[in-house]
Amino acid sequence: MAEYYEMTIAGCKRKLPICSVNEKLDIAGFIMFNDVEITVASAKALLQKCPEFDYIITAECKGIPLAYEMARQAEKPYIVARKGEKLYMVEPIVVEVRSITTTGVQRLVLDKTDAELMNGKRILIVDDVVSTGESLIAIETLVNKAGGNVVGKAFVLAEGDAKDRDDIIYLEPLPLFFK
Repeated sequence: MAEYYEMTIAGCKRKLPICSVNEKLDIAGFIMFNDVEITVASAKALLQKCPEFDYIITAECKGIPLAYEMARQAEKPYIVARKGEKLYMVEPIVVEVRSITTTGVQRLVLDKTDAELMNGKRILIVDDVVSTGESLIAIETLVNKAGGNVVGKAFVLAEGDAKDRDDIIYLEPLPLFFK
């Protein structure tokens, strides 16, 4: 029988499935894909808390719906750091990251064209969940290498100890479940 963690996010009640990370830890799975209501509501709530920015950046792929919707509502552009190099990329910037929800090391890649757009601009980092902060560090590194100025780091949920950080913006805390 599946277990769930119930919570309200941006006024939307949701039941998040409990997922096993390892023999000692479970997490509540939060997926924005296919949930237009929570994406739109979360984007609106986060924009009310965020500073002025020129561009939004997110990592491929779970943050894309949120970044798109925030960009649409704010009428600002957004950039996606890809998980791998693509044929169209010229002089890509590459950073490696290890995330709690991904097995092994993953890469985040930014095309030179996108990097040039961010140079000297105010950048808002956006994603669905921050937990260990490893993915956030990778995105910050990409922005810094591109010459952008990180003005905010916004998340729908802050998982575990991330809720205690004073350098992020988030809507709700999300507990970890220790076995």
